[in-house]
Amino acid sequence: MDEKKMIAGIETFLQGMGLDLTDQHLIRTPQRVAHMWRDTLGEGYSYNEESITEILKVTFKQDYDELVIVKDIPFNSTCSHHLLPFSGTAKIGYLPDKKIVGLSKLPRILDVFAKRLQVQERLTEEVAETLHRFLKPKGVGVILTAEHLCATCRGVQKPGTKMVTSCLLGTLRTDSKMRSEFLTL
Repeated sequence: MDEKKMIAGIETFLQGMGLDLTDQHLIRTPQRVAHMWRDTLGEGYSYNEESITEILKVTFKQDYDELVIVKDIPFNSTCSHHLLPFSGTAKIGYLPDKKIVGLSKLPRILDVFAKRLQVQERLTEEVAETLHRFLKPKGVGVILTAEHLCATCRGVQKPGTKMVTSCLLGTLRTDSKMRSEFLTL
């Protein structure tokens, strides 16, 4: 990330709103916003194929042939259309094929992609496809439920409205019994 360009852009934006950057509450705002994006909200951009491989390389041989699901995983992301946050919970599961992954890896992969400018549909697919590609399980399922500030404080202005997206791959998509079990759990 080019922090100097980020700071200059934020200064231009604030000035474009007619704000005085010498106001005591705005003096360091461009730097704070740039740091927030670099260190937190945009942290996902620092990950590449190699670092994702590093996260998911810790697997364990296990002849476990039932669903593994981690649910109620909180996440925050930022809408790429309006630069407003959306947040919610995720349910991520997979049907192992002779190997399992550490419990913390599923929320970590969610964060890799959530810490980027996003739309919820793409975020759901990126998490599912990454787990499917790296773990090579029999199936993967991801369901995200989130409230979007772009729908609650602007536009239709309907607080409490939630969007649900899903991506099912492998046997969780093709086997109706497995699909139903995942969706029920």
